[in-house]
Amino acid sequence: MTTKTEEKNIGGVIGDMFKAGAHFAFSKSRRHPTFKALIFGTKNKTEIVDLEKTEGYLNKALEFAHKLGEEKKTLLFVSSKSEAKELIRLVAERIGAPYVSGRWIGGTLTNFPEIKKRVSRLDDLTSKREKNELLKYTKKERLLIDREIDKLNEYFSGIRGMESTPSALFVIDPRKEHIAVTEATKVGIPVIALASSDCDINQVAFPIPANDTSRSSIKFFADKIAESYTKGKESRKAETSL
Repeated sequence: MTTKTEEKNIGGVIGDMFKAGAHFAFSKSRRHPTFKALIFGTKNKTEIVDLEKTEGYLNKALEFAHKLGEEKKTLLFVSSKSEAKELIRLVAERIGAPYVSGRWIGGTLTNFPEIKKRVSRLDDLTSKREKNELLKYTKKERLLIDREIDKLNEYFSGIRGMESTPSALFVIDPRKEHIAVTEATKVGIPVIALASSDCDINQVAFPIPANDTSRSSIKFFADKIAESYTKGKESRKAETSL
């Protein structure tokens, strides 16, 4: 195990990951077999992720995110974890990407036309309310419509601008978001996932083995993916402007 003196001397991306707490996994009893080779050691009954190996996985994920940006493809950010929902929403909104920061609605990928109808319903009702076109309804009817808008917003506000299924997903904790991962796999959409030691990293195309419960760790990796994706889009713009 690293000593405190050695910890202070860790630099670069590995040092940044260490400061974010990305090295903390779960206890050995919770470890998925696919994660065994990624464990560096144990401290106070908590397994420690080998961040040198994590860096390799992260670089592959960042290269893929950059390529998605270059090709102007859609990256959907996903998490229903209480520790990650707000972070994911803020990161996605900052770069203009779609997101699901709450309950994943079954069929979002496998039955997108039906989901699109729900989004269109949200757009229609919201527009009518903003234009005061709902005044013709009774007070009780308007109350029911308001409740419907609120419910639709809760589920679909993050994907209102998504005209078709995304080209890839960025998921926090593929074990918790197994429905989203399963749907993505079924329709051939690759998944980038921040995955701790209780996850099957073979289920996703681009796993990032690290702490997926700490806010600081989640923010670090979400920011990295968003930054790489944005740089990809910007590099494409620079090329087309020449």
